[in-house]
Amino acid sequence: MVLASMTTPALAKKKDEDAAKVEAKAPAFNKDPYPSTYHAYPSVPTAVTNVTIYDGEGAKFVNATVYFRDGKVEGIEANGVAKDGYAVIDGTGKWVTPGIIDVHSHLGDYPSPGVDAHSDGNEATGAVRPEVWAEHSVWPQDPGFSRALANGGVTALQILPGSANLFGGRSVTIKNVYARNVQGMKFPGAPYGLKMACGENPKRVYGSRGQMPQTRMGNMAVNRQTWARAVEYKRKLDKGEAVARDLAMETLADVLSGEILVHNHCYRADEMSLVIDMAKEFGYKVSTFHHAVESYKIADLLAKEGICSAMWADWWGFKMESYDAINENIPLVHKAGACAIVHSDDANGIQRLNQDAAKAVADGRRIGVNVSDEQAWTWLSYNPAKALGIADKTGSLKPGKMADIVLWNGNPLSVYTRPDKVWIDGALMYDAADPKKRPVADFEMGQPGEGDVK
Repeated sequence: MVLASMTTPALAKKKDEDAAKVEAKAPAFNKDPYPSTYHAYPSVPTAVTNVTIYDGEGAKFVNATVYFRDGKVEGIEANGVAKDGYAVIDGTGKWVTPGIIDVHSHLGDYPSPGVDAHSDGNEATGAVRPEVWAEHSVWPQDPGFSRALANGGVTALQILPGSANLFGGRSVTIKNVYARNVQGMKFPGAPYGLKMACGENPKRVYGSRGQMPQTRMGNMAVNRQTWARAVEYKRKLDKGEAVARDLAMETLADVLSGEILVHNHCYRADEMSLVIDMAKEFGYKVSTFHHAVESYKIADLLAKEGICSAMWADWWGFKMESYDAINENIPLVHKAGACAIVHSDDANGIQRLNQDAAKAVADGRRIGVNVSDEQAWTWLSYNPAKALGIADKTGSLKPGKMADIVLWNGNPLSVYTRPDKVWIDGALMYDAADPKKRPVADFEMGQPGEGDVK
């Protein structure tokens, strides 16, 4: 015991020296070389009165008022009244919800017009491309952004690379505001995502070229070999060993450390199960399975593992792995206690996500799965925010969260309903009664001199 106590200072000194060596050897990579420069547009204190409110986390308030100022939600009050200094909007007969968040979009990297020159979503030069970043393809002038805002009430979205590759690259989460570049749209503090894909797409793209993978077993083999490389790369980084900088491995090392969230395009239940085991093998976690038309088959497993499913209401049959889809997928996943999300993957569908949620609600009720309208709104705001790692900032109307809010001109789960007003961080970004209150990108303004009278 005396010997141990005598050697403790020496051991502590050696540990400090070893730690200093590790710090000295560790490469000084800038993990945020393209930082968000987003700044909220100007706002005024606002009270929207006499409305039905879905708070995004499953609660409903009737004849209530929502207050927000300085870009943040202040709170909801039943039978609330106007406060001095607040702009008052009488919403009698209307609904208020958190803004819709689409976890699967390609706006900006497959923008409109949909021509080859704008096709920037798939770096289909190799099945493993984690080094590419979707934000380096995003065109802020895509008119789809303003359509999603004005027609769909979408206030935030994740833009992903395409699904040609097993490892498609990094995604970016943005606020749905106009900016000169993508950095001006980047959601402050949102973690990056890694797009992965299973199934038909990678094996079709590369199998047709006589390359690996050509089969589902090839998909898994390439995935596992890549993760094995990433684990070794991270081990060297953690030990402070000298390594050549590798952008692909940097991304995967950050996945392994939990800094980047995995968003996995996967249709079949058996493949999702394999991916879950692969994630355990290499020490990462899947945040969300996208498309996930067979999630209903393993909903209990998804609930146990805490994995979200981003799903369509009724898209199916366009390829073999999408044939065993059922319209009750979303409500059945919800019933199992798993995280259910309605997503688009489509420039038109993003404008109607509320209608897709309504279809899923109706399909569930037909088989006795009775999800209330206010619970269904979790599929559109809170659950997507959770999947993106931003639920502490947005996705519901809790005090202190971003005032990303939609005033609907009727029941938001009705096909006849449209956004009346949309606020992002408390700033009024769209007003159906004011044509000037809608972002218009330079591309939509036409060429210089267009429309001039000669």
